[in-house]
Amino acid sequence: MTNAERTKKSKFLSLVLRHEPSAAGVILDPSGWVDVEQLLAGCCSHGVSLTRAELEEVVRSSDKQRFAFSEDGARIRANQGHSVAVDLQYEPAVPPDLLYHGTATRFLDAIRAEGLKKMDRHHVHLSPDEKTATAVGQRHGKVVVLTILSSRMNTTGHTFYRSANGVWLTEAVPVDFIQFPSLG
Repeated sequence: MTNAERTKKSKFLSLVLRHEPSAAGVILDPSGWVDVEQLLAGCCSHGVSLTRAELEEVVRSSDKQRFAFSEDGARIRANQGHSVAVDLQYEPAVPPDLLYHGTATRFLDAIRAEGLKKMDRHHVHLSPDEKTATAVGQRHGKVVVLTILSSRMNTTGHTFYRSANGVWLTEAVPVDFIQFPSLG
């Protein structure tokens, strides 16, 4: 499978497993899981050829580890980023002192006014390091990395979760807990 084919299949899986299961004619269980064989059949019947080996390659090669197989390998789900109703059953976790959020500079005025909001997703996504936050933010335009005072947030009652691929999740980040870089 070429890189372009792998990227195309990964994007389709993100669509199906995070936003629109009907795009492959499947139904996610309450925790976001779907039977692998049903997924493969659904992809094929909706015009996206995908074998078990290709699916495993997409999951294994994903730099962001977007997907996870169940322990027995019979089911698959997205690790986070859903806009459809699922309960990933993550347990609250104590975050490190600082986390990071990569975004585009064009969003800064709204963030300064309202903080970080989850928008159409279940949570705000935060990165454990600036490098990852930069990579995430670059997808949206000229990147800026915000520093989140996560430990302080946590001690004032905000709940954090850590997804299976290391992304930190929270409901929202109020402006008081965001350090904005000076843009010169």
